[in-house]
Amino acid sequence: MKRVIISADDFGLSEEVNEAIEIAHRDGLLSTASLMVSGPAAADAVRRAKNLPDLRVGLHLVAIEGPATLPPADIPLLVPQDGQFPSDQLKLGVEYFFRPAVRRELAAEIEAQFRAFAATGLALDHANAHKHMHLHPTVGHYLIESGLRYGLRAVRVPLEPPKPLYAAGTYTDTLGDAALRRWTGLLRHQLHKAGMVTNDWCFGLAWSGHMTTDRVSALAAHLPDGLSEIYFHPATAKNKLVQKLMPTYEHEAEFRTLCAPGFRSGLAHAGATPTTWTDVARAR
Repeated sequence: MKRVIISADDFGLSEEVNEAIEIAHRDGLLSTASLMVSGPAAADAVRRAKNLPDLRVGLHLVAIEGPATLPPADIPLLVPQDGQFPSDQLKLGVEYFFRPAVRRELAAEIEAQFRAFAATGLALDHANAHKHMHLHPTVGHYLIESGLRYGLRAVRVPLEPPKPLYAAGTYTDTLGDAALRRWTGLLRHQLHKAGMVTNDWCFGLAWSGHMTTDRVSALAAHLPDGLSEIYFHPATAKNKLVQKLMPTYEHEAEFRTLCAPGFRSGLAHAGATPTTWTDVARAR
């Protein structure tokens, strides 16, 4: 049996991202969005979501390259005075693991992001992390710990199998890709131990920012059995911030893919049933 969750990250990053998510849900295949609770356009995202009762919204946890929720004075080891997490993934990873004082601030910030999501009044459908930082065992631990207090039941595991990508188009598997696939096992173990629902497969890593209609329509025909999540980064246009953060991403092309008839027909032809994290958790 093939089931698929069609989702979008960075809800709340910009109004152009929010607009694309709204249209792709209304007119396309998008069922799910992940909210950056302190994103520059978070309030606009929440307003749109409340007018879209069938859009499932979860927390897009930020622990790298994005805005913190707590004031910088409360978490001085995490963020500078501008309140933005740094982009150095290696340095952050080391500090999150080895520095107890940093871990305490990280735990407080993650709790604050779940608390901010709850304050929106939206139902918490799922959680994941910006740039998949929840693969870090410390971040994953605190995400689960705080999430359980707020009713979290489902979390993305970014395990992308290479065979469907080979079948769908040009793809080169690297040692780094293979190592990442093995590393996801730790997160899956953490989640299963906590009694949470996870996906079997995830698509959007290798082609991140370049989930074009041709690629994704071909991928749809080769989806493996089980529960897959296909995630996108759509926008109707790129403002200065989005251009700065993701200069090479094809946001508009990903938006068009979500509304493309070829994507819809490809999923139908493959016998893939659209679903949501909420539906999966209820059926468990």
